Amino acid sequence: QVQLVESGGGLVQPGGSLRLSCAASGSIRSILYMGWYRQAPGKERELVTTINSGGSTNYEDSVKGRFTLSRDNAKNTVNLQMNSLKPEDTAVYYCYADLTRGGDYRRATYWGKGTLVTVSS
Repeated sequence: QVQLVESGGGLVQPGGSLRLSCAASGSIRSILYMGWYRQAPGKERELVTTINSGGSTNYEDSVKGRFTLSRDNAKNTVNLQMNSLKPEDTAVYYCYADLTRGGDYRRATYWGKGTLVTVSS
């Protein structure tokens, strides 16, 4: 089985920073993509950022220049540094991993349980 465990959410004032981390563990052969989605109250889940095995990243337009995603392939971990946070960044952030499983070598997507980020004064 594969598990994704997130950490780092919380309450921060506008303009502040938070760092989210996500660690994948279990029977993993390789991770193709990792990243974060978020879901704000009353809205659909949206892709925030993703990183491939080579380290190339993509960001949703509203977070470009403020969020930075990094990856440690050896530890199957990604870190999301979020700066200049705005109230509209308030959401539950979900880590995901698009990977090839060990054992059966099948490709699958796994999700974390989510971590709440609240940006408010």
